[in-house]
Amino acid sequence: MTSGDPLLRWRREFPILEGTVYLISNSLGAMPRAVARSLQEYADTWAARGVRAWAEGWWEMPVRLADRLTPILGSGPGEVAFQPNVTLAAAVILSCFDFAGRRRKIVYGAMEFPSLIYLCEAERSRGAETAVVESGDGVTIDLERLLAAIDSETLVVVVSHVLFRSAFIQDVAAILRRAHEAGAYVILDVYQSAGTVPLDVRALGADFVVGGCLKWLCGGPGAAFLYVRPDLRATLRPSLTGWMAHESSFAFETGAIRLRDDAFRFLNGTPAIPALYAAGAGLQIIAEIGVEAIRSKSVRQVACLIELALAAGFPVTAPARPAERGGTVAIDPPHAYEVSRELLRRNFLVDFRPGAGIRVSPHFYTRDDELEAVVREVRDILDSKAYEAHRSARSYVT
Repeated sequence: MTSGDPLLRWRREFPILEGTVYLISNSLGAMPRAVARSLQEYADTWAARGVRAWAEGWWEMPVRLADRLTPILGSGPGEVAFQPNVTLAAAVILSCFDFAGRRRKIVYGAMEFPSLIYLCEAERSRGAETAVVESGDGVTIDLERLLAAIDSETLVVVVSHVLFRSAFIQDVAAILRRAHEAGAYVILDVYQSAGTVPLDVRALGADFVVGGCLKWLCGGPGAAFLYVRPDLRATLRPSLTGWMAHESSFAFETGAIRLRDDAFRFLNGTPAIPALYAAGAGLQIIAEIGVEAIRSKSVRQVACLIELALAAGFPVTAPARPAERGGTVAIDPPHAYEVSRELLRRNFLVDFRPGAGIRVSPHFYTRDDELEAVVREVRDILDSKAYEAHRSARSYVT
């Protein structure tokens, strides 16, 4: 299939692919070649224009550049703004709510990314109650149990489109319907789906969507994003705010803030402009390829990777049905952590997560033979006992 794969023409746009088997897009997407030029443009602009750069494009950049997400998210122009990270984006939304009333429950699944769990639990200090829906199998969150947890006391549901450990695709349409029937809001985390699983936030009727360019969007760190359903904007007053959200930022007024009525309403402090320069190239590439084409290849390669791993005798943490699988396969051989370290040493870029194993994430630029190679390499590491070299040196970053 590789020889006839039209998406492989994009490989030349990613320098690291020339000498590395890059299978870690679920954590950090490969850097597009154009990012170096974009960051040079940032440096040149700062050097030549100095403070004038704010009036010449930097100030509007968190929303203007976010319009490149419209074909990826299904959002409209001016409906998305960049944030430094997903934790802050979700915290801004949670700061809009009062947990002192009868509606005070936050519902989330036990397999959510820890940052969001910590954030939800921290809201207990403001009066929130949390309802945690456990996983019965370590792969999925049972939809009916999650829906049953959403009741008349629920204020917010926090849910990932794709779970980070198992790549299980949750039925977010059903979750949104149930939440809205109960009068609750949903914060939808699309970090593990944006750029690899099709999404239409308008068609879903999504309330709030958070995600970032770090992973499948090949945009680097510091460029997360926040979508707020336009009809909700005026009803919400974030307490986590700052001067970027003020109607007249450069009036430097004191006292209570007068909030803007557009996507700037949910911004806070000064944005990280270099991160936004870095994010643009990946967004352009993903939009040009199209998420549907990426998804089609992903479904095929994920199925192939699962088959290869199982044939080699390695347990796999993955949903059973192809339609419920995101872009990542967790392979869990013996000594998985040590094997993952040896793979990195051999220029096979993967990561390790407790309770899952070695996460392997093919993307549109992945060749089929690279999937065969990584499974073969795992077998060689085990057979040769090369993993033993990593037993005594456990890295903080895995």
